[in-house]
Amino acid sequence: MDIVQDAMITLVQRYGGRAEQEWGPLFHRILQSRIRDWYRRSRVRNRLRVWFGAEDDEEDPLQNQPDPAAIGPLGELESERFGAELERALGRLPNRQQQAFLLRAWEGLSVEETAQAMGCSAGSVKTHYSRAVHALREQLEEFRA
Repeated sequence: MDIVQDAMITLVQRYGGRAEQEWGPLFHRILQSRIRDWYRRSRVRNRLRVWFGAEDDEEDPLQNQPDPAAIGPLGELESERFGAELERALGRLPNRQQQAFLLRAWEGLSVEETAQAMGCSAGSVKTHYSRAVHALREQLEEFRA
């Protein structure tokens, strides 16, 4: 959430004067940069933690609370399994395909907005998105109804 908030503040400070229809793609581009930076810094921190023997033993107490809206043990297990497998499948995609898929499918951006956010052409977005969808369908075939 801190990364998202930082991206929003940067958008307002630097691009507040731009047209409103440009804000979505600009925000996603800023956000992608912030996320990449965070991963780079966390890799360095994790190397240092391993080197100095520090471990993260803290557990989130909310993780141990039952979900009142649970769909049942079997449904929950299947949903968790699908979510974990989807996350792994997304992780196996090349970065550009990940970006295209997440911006188009989850954020609902148009091809043009996605192209602007990714800094590439609309044709590249279509290619990356199509390849991502085909790869995800292939990797998640067992979950198709």
